[in-house]
Amino acid sequence: MGSSSSSTQHHFAFQNAEKAFKAAALIQRWYRRYMARLEMRRRCTWNIFQSIEYAGQQDQVKLHEFFSYLVDHFTPNSHHERDFLNRMFTEERFAQDVETEEGGDFESIEVPDSYTGPRLSFPLLPDHATALVEAFRLRRQLHARYVLNLLYETRKHLAQLPNINRVSTCYSEEVTVCGDLHGQLDDLIFIFYKILIGRKNGLPSPERAYVFNGDFVDRGKDSVEVLMVLFAFMLAYPKEFHLNRGNHEDHLVNLRYGFTKEVMHKYKIHGKKILKTLQDVFCWLPLATLVDEKVLVLHGGISDKTDLEVLAKLDRHKIVSTMRCKTRKESENREEQKKKDDQTSCGQKPTPWFLPQSRSLPSSPFHLGSDFKAHKAGRSCSIPSGSADSRGLSRQGPGRRSVDLELEQQAGFLGVREKGKAPPLASDCDAGAGGALEPTPEEWKQVVDILWSDPMPQEGCKANTVRGGGCYFGPDVTEQLMEKYKLQLLIRSHECKPEGYEFCHNRKVLTIFSASNYYEVGSNRGAYVKLGPALTPHIVQYQANKGTHKLTMRQRISRVEESALRALRQKLFAHSSDLLVEFRKRDPDESGVVTLSDWAIAVESVLRLGLPWRMLRPQLVNSPADSALEYRSWLDSLAKEQLSRENIQSSLLEKLYRNRSNLETIFRIIDSDHSGFISLDEFRQTWKLFSSHMSIDITDDGICDLARSIDFNKDGHIDINEFLEAFRLVEQSCAQGQASACLRSTDTIESDHSSPGPC
Repeated sequence: MGSSSSSTQHHFAFQNAEKAFKAAALIQRWYRRYMARLEMRRRCTWNIFQSIEYAGQQDQVKLHEFFSYLVDHFTPNSHHERDFLNRMFTEERFAQDVETEEGGDFESIEVPDSYTGPRLSFPLLPDHATALVEAFRLRRQLHARYVLNLLYETRKHLAQLPNINRVSTCYSEEVTVCGDLHGQLDDLIFIFYKILIGRKNGLPSPERAYVFNGDFVDRGKDSVEVLMVLFAFMLAYPKEFHLNRGNHEDHLVNLRYGFTKEVMHKYKIHGKKILKTLQDVFCWLPLATLVDEKVLVLHGGISDKTDLEVLAKLDRHKIVSTMRCKTRKESENREEQKKKDDQTSCGQKPTPWFLPQSRSLPSSPFHLGSDFKAHKAGRSCSIPSGSADSRGLSRQGPGRRSVDLELEQQAGFLGVREKGKAPPLASDCDAGAGGALEPTPEEWKQVVDILWSDPMPQEGCKANTVRGGGCYFGPDVTEQLMEKYKLQLLIRSHECKPEGYEFCHNRKVLTIFSASNYYEVGSNRGAYVKLGPALTPHIVQYQANKGTHKLTMRQRISRVEESALRALRQKLFAHSSDLLVEFRKRDPDESGVVTLSDWAIAVESVLRLGLPWRMLRPQLVNSPADSALEYRSWLDSLAKEQLSRENIQSSLLEKLYRNRSNLETIFRIIDSDHSGFISLDEFRQTWKLFSSHMSIDITDDGICDLARSIDFNKDGHIDINEFLEAFRLVEQSCAQGQASACLRSTDTIESDHSSPGPC
């Protein structure tokens, strides 16, 4: 009886265990599928953000190529016009200031007694730098006098450094390498005061060296504060705290991505002085750092042409911008022309001009013809054009996107400079007859490659068409550099990674990105890497935003996905007209319907973002049928979504969404003195540049007419709102003109007893 009861219990226990195992297997299978779907959504969202970001970088490159073309093919009639061109688009954007050249202009700026922000005194001590961090954490602003003083001291220090800094773990217990910060002060503070799970990286000290690997500014709202903290610690710990230049330490890039606007907003009176000094400070930033002669740290990457000896010898402060190459020949021609202008127009002043009324604008000059393409192909430039047909390069894998090594310790070309005296401004060096020569196109390309390039999984080296600048370099290129210079690891930044870091090329290339929540809150972690005497990389990850820790993984992905899809819908809406043309090509019967397969092909042919449109279809298209789409109603739904936020006609809003970034960049290029306004003289000189390209015969009175029509409040200058409003009115007038022409055409056809054609 007892044995029978015992066997029955064992049987039931066995059945229960079997059921438990089956249940566990089912739960595990469900969980794996659930996590796989979340991961697929996360990767798709990531691709959306990256594709839109790099499309914007291509627009930036194309815009500056267009202005370069205009500048290169415009013959100024006077010394005044030549000076304007130099200020508009090159390193000479600011009028020369004797006080700035001497570095003492900040001394004349008074600090009011009511000022409660941080105060600095020099030489700077570690306590001053720490106090600055605390003040910024409490959202206090540093006075312009101290900003300029700090920048002046920073420039003096940077000018004494070689093109590559050398760091040794023999003197410091560990070296911490941080990646892009992009104006995110919270991430910088989090790195210094990391008390998560009992860990703390700590402030810089003689035992704790830091290397910050470029891209300190742009995109984020605290770029000024990030720079001030980094510069302060570099001065307090000159041997333990090192900075590398990134591709965003460039005044032309800053015009588009927010840093210029931030400086002028925070320092309305002295903003121009600060920008001028910063432009020069950026030129003096070292290009790379070498740890124990084995680990090379640089911002972007390398190419098959990277030559560390060439990089060791070039004058880095002459590379003012990687967006435009100012060659030695060009510089010599400019100097020669300047002498001729001085002889022929000495003492002449620009003629004042007056503004009669006008209400018309010529069509946009940004339709580039064959002359521009031929010019671009012949230019010595390592920023290739991101043509649509070539965007298919390396869309697979994590590496699809995106040094100065001196063989002996040397002071380089700075060795003869007096230690206590500030170097001349980079733009001032050009003016002197005895100044150093401009870099050759080959030297300029070397710098562009290390600031803009990205690794790729394939072998070889190819133009980086996704970014529009630099190159893609494969594992073989990395191996060649490692063998040639006896390196064991390349640390670079430049690319946002979901986990904040990523190894590639057989773990010989490490990408570090320190700006967490870069695209959206919860989109990515930040990371930094620690190197000890063994040079074994130890990665530390973090999330600076505390709110992300309260969200589940599904909530984070859903939040980021919603933001990415919203940005993608705006992109689609901005190209509604082009999409309609493509849909009509695939709808010969004019039924108003296309297959979803044709929809995906049409969208990619217009946007060229390389996204999985079939996978994204359920989030973008609400179609009852699985095989067909009414494309007009879909485009109308996109318009309604955007029009709910803006009280503007749909076709006009489409143009503004498509062109706003370019228009704001153009505004800041024309506003060469960063006053926040386009003066009438700036407008006149710029329009003469455009009219010469478009072969429009327009007089000064006609240009004055044009400026008056844009100056809506008649205060004598054009602000950004008036500039955008003028563009909107022009598009409205063009649209109305096209509509009336279409109606006239239709009336003519009907009078001939023919069926009306499409408008």
